[in-house]
Amino acid sequence: MAQNEPADANPSGSPDPHAIAQRVRPAMTSLYVMYFRNAHQSDLTGPQLSIMTRLKDDGPSRINRLAEAEGVRMPTASNTINQLEKRGLVQRIRDESDRRGVSVGITREGEAELNRVGDERTKYLGDMLGALPEADLQRLDELADIVNVLAEKYVNGHNSGSTD
Repeated sequence: MAQNEPADANPSGSPDPHAIAQRVRPAMTSLYVMYFRNAHQSDLTGPQLSIMTRLKDDGPSRINRLAEAEGVRMPTASNTINQLEKRGLVQRIRDESDRRGVSVGITREGEAELNRVGDERTKYLGDMLGALPEADLQRLDELADIVNVLAEKYVNGHNSGSTD
């Protein structure tokens, strides 16, 4: 290997995404498990939080659009909405221009719960990151934008690989 060639380079010299994934995946799995094990637990599931976040960020939406955006089937999205509605975290909103149409929006209680869970998890993740030396935090700060771009592409269905 050449002196300046990255350890995870393919024969052309450019970084190999699969080699990087192989190196990073075990640590990501460990961090994921520890994060959810030790973060203050909410009784809201990941999919429920995801739908609530989408409603908070994008405003009211029809269930079929939520299902499509979340990458789940209509019955799954409908069931999730029903669970959230029973708790008063979302509400159905009749479309005044098309009385057959119903959208779902987040309630004040839903926003408050979403903010509470988000704040707790941000604090816990910040505490985890606080264990790193300053030089590593600087590097991680630079990588944060890349991680956010990757998450955005993945969430919007631009992933080309398997999710296994």
